Amino acid sequence: MADQCPLCCSKQIQPYFKNKGASYFSCSSCDLVFTPKEFHLSEAAEKIRYDSHQNNPEDKHYRAFLSQVFNPVMDCIQPGDKGLDFGCGPGPTLSVMFEEQGYEVDLFDKFYANDRSIFSNKYDFITATEVAEHLDSPGDELTKLFNMLSVGGVLAVMTKILDEQVDFKSWYYKDDPTHVCFFSRNTIKHLAKAWGARSQFYGNDVVLFFK
Repeated sequence: MADQCPLCCSKQIQPYFKNKGASYFSCSSCDLVFTPKEFHLSEAAEKIRYDSHQNNPEDKHYRAFLSQVFNPVMDCIQPGDKGLDFGCGPGPTLSVMFEEQGYEVDLFDKFYANDRSIFSNKYDFITATEVAEHLDSPGDELTKLFNMLSVGGVLAVMTKILDEQVDFKSWYYKDDPTHVCFFSRNTIKHLAKAWGARSQFYGNDVVLFFK
């Protein structure tokens, strides 16, 4: 049973949906929908699922998918800026795309590139593609990333947005057991306000936060 929201720590939460695999709750304060930790996979089971991902920088379709983040960020950064690909996965690709344009990009992934020294660095841009929905403590973890930005920096987040058009019962995105929290546009606005940031959507599933 959930006792507080993992993003904003509000106790104003209520049941949202339940199936045989998990119970979901929604937060009245920040509009996050989440499943409590008792329904999360173990780290070992989580890694097995990630190991099955076939992400490859040579895959033109995967590059096209990532261009949803790459293109908006490229419009916001300057030569010499340094980036971080947070949650880069087993086949880092977005970092390669930036490196091809002359940018230096560090990598972090708790399973595949667990270099925790990066958390003491400052970056001009940070990308988190298909990461936010996996976070156990999204408020703390995303705030940590935002605080690692230099002034004028940008944090780019890609995740499927939960809106009124989504039929949650049949929504494929919730059926991945590693997906444990779901953001609405109101959740994004809550984060931006908490950080004193400006946010802007690019398409339906990509948002940039500007420090």
